[in-house]
Amino acid sequence: MKFNGFGGGGNMAQLMRQAQKMQQDMLAKQEELKNTEFTAQAGGGMVEVTLTGEKKIVSLKIKPEAVDPDDVEMLEDLIVAAFQEGFDLIDKETQEAMGPYAGMLGGLN
Repeated sequence: MKFNGFGGGGNMAQLMRQAQKMQQDMLAKQEELKNTEFTAQAGGGMVEVTLTGEKKIVSLKIKPEAVDPDDVEMLEDLIVAAFQEGFDLIDKETQEAMGPYAGMLGGLN
């Protein structure tokens, strides 16, 4: 029996199994990334943030020497820089981990 120019239904069934496995693998990778903690620093380690793969804050550490009452703006900048570095780490790791799946699924949406 022909199916739109393809051989029997076996090829279609195999493609469906491969697609399901790929979806399961992708969901597992997403879950793994979600539960991964990412740590980033700014100011040579004066400020350190830890985030989950979902970009939720786990911790923020500030060394006492980073706190200067006469220069609060510097501390604010260090905190922002540390968070931005953390977000960039998460984005990069997510892109690297999910990239292969995006290429395979490109024609399916």
